[in-house]
Formats: sequence, C-alpha cells, structure tokens
Amino acid sequence: MAGENQSCHYNETMGFFYNKSSEEAGWGHKQHQLILVQVVGSLFCCFILFSNSMVIAAVITNKKFHYPFYYLLANLAASDFLAGIAYVYLMFNTGKASQSLTVKEYFFRQGLLDVSLSASLSNLLVIALERYISVMNFKVHSNLTKRRVTLLIVLVWGISIFMGAVPSLGWNCICNLDNCSQLAPIFSRSYLIFWSTSNLVVFLVMVAIYMRIYGYVKKKTTMLTPHTSGSINRKRTPIKLIKTVMVVLGAFVICWTPGLIVLLLDGINCTSCGVMKMKRWLLLLAVLNSVMNPCIYSYKDEEMWTTFKNLLRCIGNGTRRQRSTKANARPLSSAQDTGNSQPPSEETKNEDQGILET
Repeated sequence: MAGENQSCHYNETMGFFYNKSSEEAGWGHKQHQLILVQVVGSLFCCFILFSNSMVIAAVITNKKFHYPFYYLLANLAASDFLAGIAYVYLMFNTGKASQSLTVKEYFFRQGLLDVSLSASLSNLLVIALERYISVMNFKVHSNLTKRRVTLLIVLVWGISIFMGAVPSLGWNCICNLDNCSQLAPIFSRSYLIFWSTSNLVVFLVMVAIYMRIYGYVKKKTTMLTPHTSGSINRKRTPIKLIKTVMVVLGAFVICWTPGLIVLLLDGINCTSCGVMKMKRWLLLLAVLNSVMNPCIYSYKDEEMWTTFKNLLRCIGNGTRRQRSTKANARPLSSAQDTGNSQPPSEETKNEDQGILET
C-alpha cells in the first residue's frame, strides 16, 4: 500500500505535474498575452451568458417555439451557457494559478470544459436526428412528444457528465507520469487520442447527415415547385431551419476542429508540433463558437430576433419603472418615524391631488 501511494501522486499540486512534463505552466514573459486573453475572454463570456440566457428565455416565452426543434436548440444554448461559466473559471485559474491547483480542482476545471463540449456535440447530433425525422415526412417540425424530447435532453446531459468525469474516474496518468500529455499534464495521451478521434468522427457523421438531409429537401422542393405556387414559402420552411442548423454546425466544426487536431497531435506525442504555443489562441477560438451561436439564431430566424427585441424592451421598461418608483418614493419624516405625525389637512390633500393630476 505504501508503495502504491508513493507511485501515485494524488496529493501533489499541479506544479509537480507541470514540472514533470517539462513544460511551462505559466505564461512567463508573455504575461501581456495572458492579460489580453483574460480581458477578451471575459468580454466574450459576458456576452455568452447574456445572449444564451436570451435564447432560453425566448423559447420559454414564445409559444411559436414550443416544438421539439426549438427545445433542443434551447438545450444547445444551455450547453453554451455552461461553456461560458467553464471559460470564466478556466481563464482565472490559468498561468501561475494553474500550479497551485490541486488534482481535484484541475479535474473540475477541465471537466467543466469537457462536459460543455460533449453537451454541445450531443445536442447537435440529437438535432440532426430530429431534423432527419421531420424531413423524411417533409414537415417543418417532427412529431416527437415532449416526453421523448425531455428524455433526449436528460440523455444528452447524462452522457456529457459521464464523458467529462472519465479522467477523474481513472483514465489519467497520475500513477504513470511517462504517459502524461503536455496540454493536460494529468491526462493520459491515450485518453486524448480517444477524445479527439471520437469527436472528429462525430463531426464527419453529422456533416454527412446534414448534407444528405439538405440534398433530399432541395430535390423534393424542386419537384414540388411547379405544383405548389402560392404555398412554396411554406414548403421552404424546413430548408430555412436546416440552413440555420447547418450554419451552427459549420461554426462548431471550424472553431473546434483545430483544437481537436492539436489534442490528437499531443496524444501521439508529437514533440516537434509546438502544441503548447497554440493552446491559448485555440481556447479563444473555442470561446468564439459560443459567442457566434446566438448571433446565428437571431440572424437566421426573424421570429427569434423579434422575440429578443421584445424581451429587451420588457427589461428596459422594467428598469425604467423601477427607477421611477424609487424616484417618486417619499422618505418618512421624523414625526412619521415615531408615529406622532398629524393627519394631513384638506389643503395638503388638494395640493397632492393636483400634483398627481399634472
């Protein structure tokens, strides 16, 4: 037992693992880059949290969005919201702060990122299946019941949490330092290979599904064009939804593929690839993806943009009403505080009424 505890390093801080990986944990002389990443990343994260909250609120408040597709879209926004929280936690626990983290704290930091990525990827895959079901029937929305959609959402988060917890459950290099990666000093290189490869394969599968769906709908629409005349706009509605999701998927693939490739290079122990030099900028690229999604929803969906404006108008009206209430509130006089004030005279009542009428 003593030998096992000695070979495993659960009680060490992350500084121990960074030193063993012979890589610099901090940003060293590039401290200005760290500040730039934190400032830009913080602005991105504020927008991510606010905008994805708006998407979720829009789906909840607008009855036109009470369909399986939009429920899943709101769940994708929830995964982006979690990503915003994960990025904030990561940015302020990086650099020199990384070395003082415990093993559990590091697993938690990386687990948040892994859960948010897994949730985003799983949501996109489930949305692809929902779109496939609806397109095969050439309907705007599928016939999935709310119960089935709820089960899908629970399944998405269950798988995502499990995937984020896998390294902390044992697939790590804490007891085998020779197998540690450079980017994540307590993650096994074999795990990085599995993680990056599986995600890249899912990317390819989803791209193939959406290309198949889009080709089918385009062909069907072309065949129906001579016979639909006035109803063609209604028939094109499935294409609009599919285009929205394809743009979201395209942005996701563009923003995450470079990072997954770098993880794969680290997993195969490519020492000449300079993976450490790219990680900080790839992080910002990943953050940018969660910034882009709400912009895509509002740009591609006029109803979503209208709902956003209505929500912002309600927030603005509520803020003005609150300020007006505070401004009109009268502080109590000392006599009123002690309960010895006299009832107002008729003349005072008349003056107050005149003020209200004006």
